[in-house]
Amino acid sequence: MEYYKFALLVVLLSYVERCWSASCVVDSFTVKEDFDPKRYAGKWYAQQKKDPEGLFLQDNISAEYTIDDDGTMTASSKGRVTLFGFWVVCADMAAQYTVPDPGSPGKMFMNYQGLASYLSSGGDNYWIIDTDYDNYAITYACRTLKDDGTCEDGYSLIFSRNPRGLPPAIQRLVRQKQEEICMAGQFQPVLQSGAC
Repeated sequence: MEYYKFALLVVLLSYVERCWSASCVVDSFTVKEDFDPKRYAGKWYAQQKKDPEGLFLQDNISAEYTIDDDGTMTASSKGRVTLFGFWVVCADMAAQYTVPDPGSPGKMFMNYQGLASYLSSGGDNYWIIDTDYDNYAITYACRTLKDDGTCEDGYSLIFSRNPRGLPPAIQRLVRQKQEEICMAGQFQPVLQSGAC
């Protein structure tokens, strides 16, 4: 009898794990419907972040998005980073965004480069999960997918137009979206002291 209980428990846990991973398949995440880059343009301040593997901006993160004459979105970002475990510097990054599928403008590809030799360059998917354009924005990127379609190495930033943070009602919405992208409990606050 104990064997059957154990077997049933194993089957049940396997089913729960499969259901959980299916809901965390990156391609199933929704992004901002009818994303409007012109409304998104302007200055944003990071309030929370979930880091990817490797070197990433640690605090005082801000991004200024602009729309070029041809409609291309570009950004200049700043933030502090610690190099070699002790050297804290303000870093500048630049990025240009393309939209592979015009039917889903919230799913962009970002080509970025550090404006100093010690910063990395590369490209990531860059999705606008949600924004109201005036108060908050939730961005998401998955650098490496697992075989089951879930994210192996990803990151996310929660932005605010105000460096002092988000009101409680928006914080509740942000927590819900963090769950939807399977990153609940993985975020840390981002200091905004104006140091960069």
